Amino acid sequence: MQLLAIDTSTSWCSVALSLNGQVTQRHELIGTGASQHLLPWINELLRQANLTYPDLDAIAVGVGPGAFTGVRLSVAVAQGLAFGAKLPVIPVASIDAMAIHVARSKSFQAISSRSDTQFLLALDARMGEVYWARYLLSNTVPTRLGEIALSAPKDIDLSGVDYIAGNAIEEYSEYLAKPFSENQMDTQVVPSARDILQWAQPLLEAGQTISVECLEPLYIRNKVALTTEERHAALHSTPTGRSFG
Repeated sequence: MQLLAIDTSTSWCSVALSLNGQVTQRHELIGTGASQHLLPWINELLRQANLTYPDLDAIAVGVGPGAFTGVRLSVAVAQGLAFGAKLPVIPVASIDAMAIHVARSKSFQAISSRSDTQFLLALDARMGEVYWARYLLSNTVPTRLGEIALSAPKDIDLSGVDYIAGNAIEEYSEYLAKPFSENQMDTQVVPSARDILQWAQPLLEAGQTISVECLEPLYIRNKVALTTEERHAALHSTPTGRSFG
């Protein structure tokens, strides 16, 4: 199977190609410049593999949640490429892809002595809020428990959680880091196209793709900016004092 995966839901631009199980990836911290790199990187991976777009079986895409501009970019590019090459698509929640990474990491495996270990992923959603989801590791495969949520960090229920990962930990350490030791945390994990591939591969094998017309971003939050008063309140209420405008 030949599967392309992309994700630009964070400040990282990430592209990966699986060619009969062999994966190549380009994954770099770009910031706001992903729109300049995404298509050239995709074309370069295909060129190196001697493939064209119609040779692919599907395109997997990280649909969020994450930065609004980044999510729109990856979804729009996937839509354009899939429509042009008449390919099905596989939407993957970017936070689910992170769960794949965590489940296979050495630090998590070192504390995961039970088959029912629970862990939580927490992404900084700005505006004083966090995207988060809880997972159960069962037979080395992470299963999400419930929907992806958006809430203030103080409202996240950490009971029963053995491990936590994501960039919201450092931003809201008072709420998210305090209950855990250093070996129960990973503050550096971000969504990557390689992990998108890992999540999407069994879906492709099971024929669980969708038509490009059905592809939509997963925003979770509809509001994209704070009012002046809300920015002022956030500036004085968050642990780092960082503005969220």
